Amino acid sequence: MAEKNFSKEPEDDQTSSQVSRRQLFHVIGSVPAVAAVTAGSALAQHEDHKHMVHGQQADVPKGPYQRKIFDEHQWRTASVLADIIIPADERSGSATQAGVPEFIDDWINFKKQENGNNRLEAQILGGMMWLDRESNHQFEKTFADASPDQQKQILDRIAWPARATADDHAWVLFFNVFRDLTVSGFFSSKMGVADLPYLGNTVVTDWQGCPPKVWGIIEDRLKNGFNDITKETRTMSS
Repeated sequence: MAEKNFSKEPEDDQTSSQVSRRQLFHVIGSVPAVAAVTAGSALAQHEDHKHMVHGQQADVPKGPYQRKIFDEHQWRTASVLADIIIPADERSGSATQAGVPEFIDDWINFKKQENGNNRLEAQILGGMMWLDRESNHQFEKTFADASPDQQKQILDRIAWPARATADDHAWVLFFNVFRDLTVSGFFSSKMGVADLPYLGNTVVTDWQGCPPKVWGIIEDRLKNGFNDITKETRTMSS
């Protein structure tokens, strides 16, 4: 949750992104992280990819985003918390600049309809109410109005599960879910995909092939079997 400098302008993911962020989130949630990053980047670079919901083509949202779950105060709290998790830096903008609050609000509404219950909504809204309660108790102001140091004091209680007390367990779970949604929302956005070091669908003018050191290790393993393959893999990547 370190502070970072930024200079990029916000991007309008609601009108420009060609990726279904709901669909991509399903990918991110069901495969290892490296594979999800690759899948997300490939989808984002596919210009003909349409927004899909439950296998049906959906209209791309136009105009300002219309909130489905969050009220004005909850929206502000979610925005502040998302930007603490992913602040802007020299490479890209912050979570809110990438449209993460819109993503979370839309995803909560989607899961509410899909699952037929409001468990995720209750967890997220309940967690943000707890942030306000603790901030009001300690600093006599809401979480969104607290200073960065004050916000950090509260979040440090729930951002590190191994350090959290039993009384804070429910809020640790809330923060984990909110953090996952923030990361998923950011890296399924146009801005987030651009932030990834992904080179798929990119012309390589000078292909050097496999480095001699790595190829030598591969040939040796082919001749002598693949014992201690984990150790060799680490050697190759060092």
